[in-house]
Amino acid sequence: MKDYRIQFGAMEIDSRAKKHIDDIIESNWVSGGKKCTELEKKWGELFNYKHNVTMSNGTDADIAACLVLYDKGAKRGDEIIAPALGFVAVGNSIMAAGFKPVFVDVDRETMNLNPNKIEEKITNKTKGIMAVHTMGKPCDLDAIMNISKSKNLYVIEDSCEAHGAKYNGKFIGSFGDVATFSYFVAHLISAGDGGMASTNNPEIYDILRSVKNHGRKPDEIFFDHLRHGSNFRLNEFTAALALPQIDDFWNVFQQRKDNLNYLLNKTKDLEEYAIFNKEEVHEVTCPHAFSLTLRHPKFNYGALYNFLEDSGIMCKRNFGSMPTQHKAFKFLGHELGEFPEAEYVGDNGLHFGIHNQLSKDDLNYASDKLHEYFKKF
Repeated sequence: MKDYRIQFGAMEIDSRAKKHIDDIIESNWVSGGKKCTELEKKWGELFNYKHNVTMSNGTDADIAACLVLYDKGAKRGDEIIAPALGFVAVGNSIMAAGFKPVFVDVDRETMNLNPNKIEEKITNKTKGIMAVHTMGKPCDLDAIMNISKSKNLYVIEDSCEAHGAKYNGKFIGSFGDVATFSYFVAHLISAGDGGMASTNNPEIYDILRSVKNHGRKPDEIFFDHLRHGSNFRLNEFTAALALPQIDDFWNVFQQRKDNLNYLLNKTKDLEEYAIFNKEEVHEVTCPHAFSLTLRHPKFNYGALYNFLEDSGIMCKRNFGSMPTQHKAFKFLGHELGEFPEAEYVGDNGLHFGIHNQLSKDDLNYASDKLHEYFKKF
């Protein structure tokens, strides 16, 4: 593996996590036990979510959230609206649950679902909207929730990259019917894998508990399966890694926020070359990553990507347009050019890590490398 100076995330297994692991070994219970229950409780207390269900990962949390729709009368092949730009787990989870993803273009600057383009995609088969808070930036939740209420649509807030973000003073994940989260290594809670589904609706909570366990009736010891589901259970060891990070969350959040703001200030003079992930007055963004989208293709995304990688800065593309830039979705029949904003960001955007173990020297190094690249223009 390449030796990177700046990686996406960092995970520390400290003495508290090791104590949790020792407890698990002593208990001889490794799946869906006391540590998972404790994580659900602490997660809910952290963000004021009433009901929380641990999941094996963020993708499975999305699948479980989609499966809830069958209890609301949806049928296989019905449609869920989703942003064209995003990690492929968004489209994959919708299809894995038996629905069709209907993609909508995004806003280039926010990289989020453009609410002005949603209604034209709604049909009599539309059952829900998956609103993804991309790069930790909240969607336009006022507009999305107004549409969902007027059309009676179920809303999933994919908050995998947005732990702790707020919209108009309220935690994201509190607006829609259910919110999903990931504990992958690049995220604020970093347990290697794992996830959570959160809701303030007790009925949805019971359904989520059921679908994560093959549709079994919650708290039932017999094989009494009420609905379609799968094995989305979280193991106790992953919960053990996540638990200490709940206690440290706001300290880590602020450290990453400071890192992000420091880099944004250091690169203010580069705004003629790129769009950076800014925070607006009505929101608190989650400091997930340092993201940029080139203002013009002449600034050469490929050359920038290679330059940063060669400089020891681990980079990732800003996802791309799922329906037109990923072969996995070719069967849906979309053509390049249908989602111009998502396609532009996919061709001209990248992001890298700002985790709390980076030093000021690391951040200065990243800034220096960006300046070194752009000065030739």
